[in-house]
Amino acid sequence: MPESLGVQVLHGPNLNLLGTREPEVYGFATLEQIDHELAALGKEHGVEVQCFQSNHEGALIDRIQEARTWADAILINPGGFTHTSVALRDALLAADLPVVEVHLSNVHAREEFRHRSLVSDIAVGVVCGFGPLSYRLGFEALLGQLRD
Repeated sequence: MPESLGVQVLHGPNLNLLGTREPEVYGFATLEQIDHELAALGKEHGVEVQCFQSNHEGALIDRIQEARTWADAILINPGGFTHTSVALRDALLAADLPVVEVHLSNVHAREEFRHRSLVSDIAVGVVCGFGPLSYRLGFEALLGQLRD
């Protein structure tokens, strides 16, 4: 295991609206609060954490490609791109880093189109349905993968 680990955290479209967007589905935690908790968790474990949100597929792909130069893993909530973006999937494959996919809601208990992810089968794991805790669980799982 490298002395210093880095995790790129990526949030897809509309996640900037957390706290106000459909709180009955996504809860009241803001993206800023989630990022703050992940940064604190990273600090606690000696891990560099960089968080990034975009509503633009290309911006997320750029960050995935940049992560290849410094990160050891990627934690991603692709949002709506989960079900549609072959380009995002291809970028994650090209990065050749362990990926954990997270979702705030239980996508399998929602609309049928949300049941299919283009990321899940290339991820080392998927955490969904636990609200903001999904991010923490996914982060801890990534650390476990990196340490093994």
